[in-house]
Amino acid sequence: MIHFDISNLEKELSSLEKETAKNEFWDDSQNSSKVLKRINEIKNKIEKYKIVRKECNNLIELLELLNQESDEDLEKELLKSVGLINKDIEKLEIATLLSGKYDINNAIITLHPGAGGTEAQDWVEMLYRMYTRWANANGYSLEELDYLAGDEAGIKSVTFLVSGDYSYGYLKGEQGVHRLVRISPFDAGGRRHTSFASVEVLPEITEDIEININPDDLRIDTYRSSGAGGQHINKTSSAVRITHIPTNIVVACQTERSQIQNRETAMKMLKSKLLHLKEQEHKDTIDELKGCQMDIAWGSQIRSYVFCPYTLVKDHRTNYEVGNVQAVMDGDLSGFIDSYLRSLVQ
Repeated sequence: MIHFDISNLEKELSSLEKETAKNEFWDDSQNSSKVLKRINEIKNKIEKYKIVRKECNNLIELLELLNQESDEDLEKELLKSVGLINKDIEKLEIATLLSGKYDINNAIITLHPGAGGTEAQDWVEMLYRMYTRWANANGYSLEELDYLAGDEAGIKSVTFLVSGDYSYGYLKGEQGVHRLVRISPFDAGGRRHTSFASVEVLPEITEDIEININPDDLRIDTYRSSGAGGQHINKTSSAVRITHIPTNIVVACQTERSQIQNRETAMKMLKSKLLHLKEQEHKDTIDELKGCQMDIAWGSQIRSYVFCPYTLVKDHRTNYEVGNVQAVMDGDLSGFIDSYLRSLVQ
């Protein structure tokens, strides 16, 4: 049961707005930023609720008119309005589910191929295109942070930032192993192949979240960028790779023009990974982390994309499935995202 508690939201908003009126509010920039962000979040939710409520009231008035006198055109208008408001209510329902600690944050996504060489690397490129299409269709911006091309085709690894409110909340359910079944374009015999790729989704860490990292635990390397970037690519050693020695977590950034910018972005990525790992392992400090790696192979997939001998995309956690594989590959992920978020409260 999903409950939208508007009265509590309005009380919280009132309390936070009173806090902003205090003289000392602006002295703590981190806290003020956090409070203002929450105020904006609550206002957006309340505004969406008010719009839906107004639409419901309009429907009630239409229904009352129809009860008094039958009108075919009015009936058509009522049916059309019911369909539209159902969609708005579903959107409000999903927005209500996005109440996690970091759901409102931007998302950092990393894709890696499993075993299988070119076939698996091509699958990573297909997934990258899918998420790019999803971001474009839903009003989010996408920025490539690190890119390593495949030897013959596809992508060996890619990390990108999806920016916009609730990017992480919507995309967090994509984390896991994705399985592809198709007739391989790289197989001269036209045989069916199964490929795997891992999708890692992390919230971008904002300045108000503190992560203490011992500088002695870091190994920082610089190298020449190798991606399909701008004119500066391969001219200077501006790309940065940071290794967190205790956990062996490695992050890299090569898309910014300066080494300093790449280092700052890489540190953000590292903080996001360490925070995620810390919370996953229920540890109090970064020093306690060891980390674990899930196999990118059979038995660990969250979703299967079958192109042959039939067409089907199925999420193994929620059992949600669709037969239109091409629509999914073109970025239509709303059904999978919505069903995953609903499964969290069941």
